[in-house]
Amino acid sequence: MKLNGNEIRPGNVIQHKGALWVAVKVQSVKPGKGGAFAQVELKDIVSGTKLNERFRAAETVEKVRLEQKDYQFLYAQGDMLVFMDNESYEQLELPIEFVGDRADFLQDGMNVTVESHEGKPLGISLPQFVTLAVAETEPVVKGQTAANSFKPAILENGIKVMVPPFVGQDEKIVVDTNEITYSKRAD
Repeated sequence: MKLNGNEIRPGNVIQHKGALWVAVKVQSVKPGKGGAFAQVELKDIVSGTKLNERFRAAETVEKVRLEQKDYQFLYAQGDMLVFMDNESYEQLELPIEFVGDRADFLQDGMNVTVESHEGKPLGISLPQFVTLAVAETEPVVKGQTAANSFKPAILENGIKVMVPPFVGQDEKIVVDTNEITYSKRAD
């Protein structure tokens, strides 16, 4: 699908200079002299490099639609993570680096969404919140209120987060996988 240069919006994925780019910031500029243009900050989906580009209204770019498919995490095998397509039951193996530091949040049976273009996986999104048990933290101190003081805790998956003083060892908490922060106590 073709887009005019002035129709690019943040979040759009476009084909530009032989690569796939996501528009991060878009600013319309109307200089006193010459025609208006869109100043667009682009981020390469594969490598993560950034690029600032000017697009005039008359220029066209190719907007790309990424396919999103739901997968279920099965298990880790060496340096690879194995996922199963929820519809066809086909398995997909991705390197741990593909998920990055959030790979520790993967739990057996967890549903994730894999974004791909022409059959090549480009990104993965985990559920925003996961429930984990606190494996190690300082003991609860009576009379200490839930003020702005936090203490370090190590979760069952080995990740360190800061938790309120009232959270004790073996308690289950909800963690935000995007920010890697404590969210609330689990019910």
